[in-house]
Amino acid sequence: MRTYSLTVLLWSCMFHAIHMMPSQKRTNKHSHSEKITGLSENGGKTLHRTKRGWMWNQFFLLEEYTGPDTQYVGKLHTDQDKGDGNLKYILTGDGAGSLFIIDENTGDIHAAKKLDREEKSLYVLRAKAIDRKTGRQVEPESEFIIKIHDINDNEPKFTKDMYTASIPEMSGVGTSVIQVTATDADDANYGNSAKVVYSILQGQPYFSVDPETGIIKTALPDMSRENREQYQVVIQAKDMGGQMGGLSGTTTVNITLTDVNDNPPRFPQSTYQFSSPESAPPGTPLGRIKANDPDVGENAEIEYSISNGDGSDMFDIVTDKDTQEGIITVKKRLDFENKMLYTLRVEATNTHPDPRFLQLGPFKDTALVKISVEDIDEPPVFSRPWYLIEADEDAKEGSIIGQVVAHDPDVTKNAIKYSVDRHTDLDRIFNIYSGNGSLFISKPLDREETPWHNITVIATEINNPKQSSQIPVFIRILDINDHAPEFAKYYETFVCENAKAGQLIQTVSAVDKDDPPQGHKFFFELVPEFAVHPNFSIVDNKDNTAGIMTRRNGYSRSKMSTYLLPIIIFDNDYPIQSSTGTLTIRVCACDSWGNMQSCNAEAFLLPAGLSTGALVAILLCIIILLLVVLFTALKRQRKKEPLIISKDDVRDNIVTYNDEGGGEEDTQAFDIGTLRNPEAREESKMRRDVIPETIFQIRRTAPLWENIDVQDFIHRRLKENDLDPAAPPYDSLATYAYEGNDSIANSLSSLESLTTEGNQDYDYLSDWGPRFKKLADMYGGEDSDRD
Repeated sequence: MRTYSLTVLLWSCMFHAIHMMPSQKRTNKHSHSEKITGLSENGGKTLHRTKRGWMWNQFFLLEEYTGPDTQYVGKLHTDQDKGDGNLKYILTGDGAGSLFIIDENTGDIHAAKKLDREEKSLYVLRAKAIDRKTGRQVEPESEFIIKIHDINDNEPKFTKDMYTASIPEMSGVGTSVIQVTATDADDANYGNSAKVVYSILQGQPYFSVDPETGIIKTALPDMSRENREQYQVVIQAKDMGGQMGGLSGTTTVNITLTDVNDNPPRFPQSTYQFSSPESAPPGTPLGRIKANDPDVGENAEIEYSISNGDGSDMFDIVTDKDTQEGIITVKKRLDFENKMLYTLRVEATNTHPDPRFLQLGPFKDTALVKISVEDIDEPPVFSRPWYLIEADEDAKEGSIIGQVVAHDPDVTKNAIKYSVDRHTDLDRIFNIYSGNGSLFISKPLDREETPWHNITVIATEINNPKQSSQIPVFIRILDINDHAPEFAKYYETFVCENAKAGQLIQTVSAVDKDDPPQGHKFFFELVPEFAVHPNFSIVDNKDNTAGIMTRRNGYSRSKMSTYLLPIIIFDNDYPIQSSTGTLTIRVCACDSWGNMQSCNAEAFLLPAGLSTGALVAILLCIIILLLVVLFTALKRQRKKEPLIISKDDVRDNIVTYNDEGGGEEDTQAFDIGTLRNPEAREESKMRRDVIPETIFQIRRTAPLWENIDVQDFIHRRLKENDLDPAAPPYDSLATYAYEGNDSIANSLSSLESLTTEGNQDYDYLSDWGPRFKKLADMYGGEDSDRD
């Protein structure tokens, strides 16, 4: 029960100590007894208890104590202390032993160092009393608090050393700019040490500050950025409510007035003057003008325009976005002779006006611009930008086809000469009269070769050859009907052997190099010699095409394998032109549907029913047989004795003249199969040993090789050559190659003359004609034999 009473006493004393306000250093000793009455467990007996407690007299310390001695904190004392030194006081907790030192014998506590409330405002300590002899606590450990008393040792501090703010110019009075804030580390709950008041030290009369909130506001109306843009305001914060002796801190606020469009553009002068040569091309800049605007940024952006004036259609003005200048440029070609001075009225306008300041007046300005045109020596000017001239295709050389005209635009009106740029007329087809610009033809024209000619004509001042100009001249050649129509292509035409009369076998069309204005119109006819052709006819389709029709039933390749059909083609332009085209028509074997199968002349000799495989087999057999015959002939020729044995052998005459060969029995002297091969025949040739007196056309004859009768073939050929005086002589093969079926004179060969007994009579050779005169002289008499 005793321990309980001591604890209650200690805490009540601590509570009392915390709430008491120290006035000066003093030591109070509290020792009193309290009688407590209560009901006991034995029936309500009154208990008497003596309360004991710790004893101390101070709980507050001043911070930042600078006295010569250590600062006395207080004293700990217990009722058990009889003053004989048997008790020992021990102090633990915040700062015990370093900041706070206790005398273990007396219980006195001192502060060993200077304390700062802003670092730590209170300390919690625990104390106990111990019997030195027994080491037993005579009092339970008790906790108490030492509080540091604040003094005004901290000045107010702003959150920033420097503030930056901006506000539009021309703002009204009382417009908030920025709020500054200062804090004081002193105790705000004790006195006025932490009570801050704001004031303005620099920046009046333009700005003011609220003393309690620190809000800076404008103090003057209509502050103009153009007059002053930057302001520096110094604000002071003072504690102790701003009273004398309070601590203070300052900060700087840089305030910028931002621009508003409160100024219209203004030209620094009312009139500007520029000049331009009359040769300046469109787009040439002549000069710059600028309207001044004290505003900045988009508020100073200006748009220039030409409001009126006599040169508004000749000049233009554009705005340079970087410099806000107006650039005056040439819009159209100038002419000194036409107008020498132009006057413009140029207007400069703000592009972003502020509606709040429109009452100040219009945000634009005007100025007068005068532009004088300078005269220069200009090159000749043609009457047109280009010329188109048409010339007939049949125009004669020297004919004038057109004229170009140029003049000197200057006042002097210099004379001009004309010429053709030969780089554009390398063939020198055209020429020009230098005095009047008339173009004429130097060479013939051909529309089909070159329908257009593009040349360049140059006009030059005679007094100043450096001044010249050129113009393109386009010359179109007009067509005349100087070309005859002809077949559009080469036609491969055939007619079936089984064709019927009136059957269409070919449709032909024509082309013409000419180009008539009404278009082409062609007509087709047979040549007059074939106006009534027995085999074919032509039908004009009236659409620039014609159809070739058969006129009879059936055609035979054995009699005629190819037909030549000459056709005349007319056009309808003036003068009418015509040409003759020959259509080659081959006779071919066709199936029942009219599809061509074969057009070869030899094909009809083969059996009609042979298949392709059978034909191939027959051809292979023929090739093998020919190879065998060739090999046998070569082998026999190597074994054969020479024909001429001696110099006097009479057979040398036959070999020399090659008149007849070896006769019917001499099969190796001449291969009669050559006459049966159409491909081995020789074409009609002119003699090389005789120069013909006239150039003649070899007459085309019917293909006689189609006839398999060799005798008939040779007789026809002999007849043709006998009737044709221009044909070369056929004194070997054509004349004597064939003997006939039954020779009246028997064989003329001398190969068998050695076997006869006695001389033969050759006088009859003289009766055979001049062609056998040589033979008659050789064999006609005995003298010849002896020779």
